[in-house]
Amino acid sequence: MTSSNQHKRSNHARRGATAATVLLVAGALAGVPLLRGATVAADATAPMMDLRDILGDSLFGESGDVRARFLPPDDADGVPVVRRVLGDSVFARPGVYPVREADGSDAFHFVTMRPFSDKVNGKIGRYRIGSWSAESRRPRSDAYAAPDGFIEVTPENQDTYVSRRFRLRDFLTKDQGDVWPKYLVLNELLLDKLELVIDELEAEGVMAPRMHVMSGFRTPQYNAQGVGAGGRASESRHQFGDAADVYVRNDRDWMIDLTGDGRVDTRDALRIAKAAERVEAKYPHLVGGIGIYPATSAHGPFVHIDVRGTRARWGQW
Repeated sequence: MTSSNQHKRSNHARRGATAATVLLVAGALAGVPLLRGATVAADATAPMMDLRDILGDSLFGESGDVRARFLPPDDADGVPVVRRVLGDSVFARPGVYPVREADGSDAFHFVTMRPFSDKVNGKIGRYRIGSWSAESRRPRSDAYAAPDGFIEVTPENQDTYVSRRFRLRDFLTKDQGDVWPKYLVLNELLLDKLELVIDELEAEGVMAPRMHVMSGFRTPQYNAQGVGAGGRASESRHQFGDAADVYVRNDRDWMIDLTGDGRVDTRDALRIAKAAERVEAKYPHLVGGIGIYPATSAHGPFVHIDVRGTRARWGQW
């Protein structure tokens, strides 16, 4: 366990000392067998151990702040605790299954995805997705394989926190605003890395109240609209759910001067990029691309961060 996780876990234990720690499973999952042979009735709670003891620290990431695990269809064996906590019924249909303590703290979500095969002629229902190159030719590596499935995002679940600071809707493709449900591909390692970058900034005294995701997941059909010289890469990591273009903002949606020089420019983006580099140095399994982009008439400076598995750098360092 990392020192960061130990610190957060000890804080959690101190909070639990003031009241009995309980596990609350949503009413839709009432009656599902839980650990230690307990079951819960609808809208009831059952005394349980610390939530992290039940789920295991690894699901919360190196940051301790990841709050979701995305499950391809029939992948319960990949996360054995799912069968013990939620049972096999969680794989019967796509959805967001919350597991939380009674006071609402440290909520965690198991999200069952729709199978990739539900995409027909580039769409699921009315939602346009397009096609990955791996559907027509052998991918250059496993990192460029088509996704296993899709997270179904609805008006009701779009505000689900998938980490301490980020929600499902933060990563949706920026089109088809009136089409629901929408579909999303998202990698938990990206969530972990973004949380750790914010932690790094705050550790060096930089206030980072919010990290705004300018672009998260891009469907292939949306990404293709910007492919070309100086534009999006045809095999952009955004299509694989492991990349985000980000900047730090305040509650008024204004970009923040991170360097204290009275301006917001690429030097502020560089500070975010350097924090991401330190995260990679500490946690090599989170290695990926880090790119710095200057301001244009359409947007301010931002940083691309991904977890592709190999090191890549670009922009003005």
